Formats: sequence, C-alpha cells, structure tokens
Amino acid sequence: MPRMSMVEAIRDAMDCKMAEDERVVVFGEDVGYFGGVFRATEGLQRKYGKSRCFDAPINESGIVGVAIGMGAYGLRPVAEIQFADYVYPGYDQIVSEAARLRYRSGGEFFSPIVIRMPVGGGIYGGQTHSQSPEALFTHVSGLKTVIPSNPYDAKGLLIASIEDDDPVIFLEPKRLYNGPFFGHPDEPVTPWAKHPLSEVPAGRYVVPLGKAAVRREGKAVTVICYGTMAHVAEAAAEETGVDAEIIDLRSLIPLDIDAIVGSVEKTGRCVIVHEATLTSGFGAELAAQVMERCFYALEAPIQRIAGWDTPYPHAEEWDYFPGPARVGRALVKAMEA
Repeated sequence: MPRMSMVEAIRDAMDCKMAEDERVVVFGEDVGYFGGVFRATEGLQRKYGKSRCFDAPINESGIVGVAIGMGAYGLRPVAEIQFADYVYPGYDQIVSEAARLRYRSGGEFFSPIVIRMPVGGGIYGGQTHSQSPEALFTHVSGLKTVIPSNPYDAKGLLIASIEDDDPVIFLEPKRLYNGPFFGHPDEPVTPWAKHPLSEVPAGRYVVPLGKAAVRREGKAVTVICYGTMAHVAEAAAEETGVDAEIIDLRSLIPLDIDAIVGSVEKTGRCVIVHEATLTSGFGAELAAQVMERCFYALEAPIQRIAGWDTPYPHAEEWDYFPGPARVGRALVKAMEA
C-alpha cells in the first residue's frame, strides 16, 4: 500500500474522482498551471485539461458563486480558497445560497459542492494565514464541516465529500500537510512516511462523514479534538502519563455524538481541545452536548483548551497555539478534580 503525505492524499482523492466522474471540476486561485500554493492540485490541469482544472480570479465570492451555479446545473465542483482566512468575502454566498438552496427550492435544486481551505496555525503565518473559522460554518444549517487529521482520513473524507449532495466545507490543517505535528516546534519535522496513517489505498474508498475515530484508548479522561490537535493530545497524554481516550471527530457536522457520549460515560471526565479562539468556538457546542447528555456521568468540570480571544499573534504563536504543555495541564487538572 503506498504511503502519502496529507497533501498527496488530498490530490489523489481529487484525481480519483475526476477520473471516474467527468462532472467533477477543480478550480480556485493558482490551482491550475501552478498546482496550488501548497501543490495540492499539482498535475491535475495537465492530466484533465483547462476545462476540468482551472485558475480563478482573486475573488472569493466569485469562486463560491460559480461553484454554486455549477452544482445547481449538474456538476460537482471542488473549489479551493487559498487560505481559510480569505473565505470571508465568500461567506455570504456560502450561507445565503449554498446552504439554503435545497430548502429554498423545495428540493428542486441542491448544491453538491466542496469548498477546500487550508486552515489553522503552527506555520508562523500570523493573523491572516493561521485562522480556524470552523465554528462559523457549523452554525449554519445546510452545511457539513470536515477536518481530517491524517492522510488516510483526508483522502476518504474528501471522496465522501465530493460524492455528497450537500455543500461541504473541507478544512485542511496546513501544519499537517507534510507530516504529523505533536506541538513541539523545536523538534525536527517528522514525515508522514513514518506514520501508519500515511498508508493510503489506491483508488476509491470512503471515510463516512459523521463517524469519529478513537486515536488512543483510555479509561481516565476523554479528550475531544480534531485536526492538528489530535496529534497534540496524543503527545500530552504520553508526556503526562494520563490514561486519556482521544476522540478525533473528523467531521464536526455531522457530529458523532454516540462516540462522544460512549467515551465520556466510560471515563467520567472530559477535555476539549481546538486551535480556534475560545469564546463561541466549536468547543462550546461540544461542552453543551456533553453536559446535556452526560451530566450524571461527569466526575469533574469539563476543561476547554483553545486559542486566545485575540487575533492570531505572530510573535506569541507558541503561547497561543494549544501545545502539549497546556493540554497536559488540563488533563492533570481534570484528574485532580
């Protein structure tokens, strides 16, 4: 079985679907000739031509609007927003059109589109290249929101997203493109080739949306996380020696609530970790779900570890970024309560 980086797995998913379904088209800023700023679409234009993989103007509202029109008329577009930080001009189109089309038309039209975006920090990108806006999309009825943490999931989730008849926001943690990241910026980069989840089957396979994965089994405390934080949580558990069970959500909407409830009822404790700012982050929704469904099982207050309620700071990145030390302190605090 071939080993791939996450960026290679994402490219392979698009290649797979473009080969088997001529309705799948890929476009965005610099995705054609240049192959994307992270090379996620490299070679697709040469293979499928300029009508299947093409460059778009620097106009996010236009990119999203064109994708919606394509989807309504039978195509399955995969649109790339170069960085998640740039999506805001296209947010109105996503919320008012893509998410509402099926409802507004009484099922006559739908929006089978995927909007791919590199997301998150840990790359010294500062405030305009490090944001994690996932909560803005999970709040909108009609959207699905997906965040993979490894190459195997990235390919399977992206294929499932392209085949889905509803609009999917597909967020790709850019710090994970070329290797897993455990939250220690001073350590050498570990390539994906040394990680078991870099083994990616050839051809089509699907990781279903709405199905979480247990990355580490444990009995003392449940850690709910996604994206890069799945790796940081593993590091924190190893470094503190806390017997943590780590739940990698993989998709936020739909949410695998059964996996969350089953784990929290077993451990009696819960720590929630994400990169995005704390206030109104998706962790607040997770905490509410756990409280409503697992109140009598909880033996300690829920802990939330997240970014600060500030713009993403360049100079103080590693204080803002939830690293294993911060997550580890939360694990220990949960056990002491």
